[in-house]
Amino acid sequence: MQVLTKRYPKNCLLTVIDRYSAAVHNMEQVVMLPSLLQDAQLSAPGRWAGGPDLYNCFTMLKAICVDVDHGLLPREEWQVKMAGGEGNEAENDDTQATDGEVLRQLDLEAQFHLHFSSLHHILTHLTLKAQEVTKIYQEITGQAI
Repeated sequence: MQVLTKRYPKNCLLTVIDRYSAAVHNMEQVVMLPSLLQDAQLSAPGRWAGGPDLYNCFTMLKAICVDVDHGLLPREEWQVKMAGGEGNEAENDDTQATDGEVLRQLDLEAQFHLHFSSLHHILTHLTLKAQEVTKIYQEITGQAI
């Protein structure tokens, strides 16, 4: 299991990012046969009941961790990837214009706080999911917890 080596304040975004990265890297080290996670569901109350199987969660968590560890795609590449085709470009242009007007109306400090708190919440949630996938894999394989 990876241990956090850097010291940041408890609620610092860097601490949350490090926790998430460590949890995913630990998950990758423990889950030696990801195919065992296929068709396995989180069924306890408050978990992903009826959601994607644990294999899909495992691959999603790994993919997000790559972005967290190495940075995002350049904006142009990301927009092309998200557009998924030329048919959506006209709709995206209309949406971007509306979004641009809204963003101009909000002040930068409020935008920062909104995105910061959202990112903090999402990374904390994803860290818990990585820990759950690891725990369930250990239960499936009969490893000591």
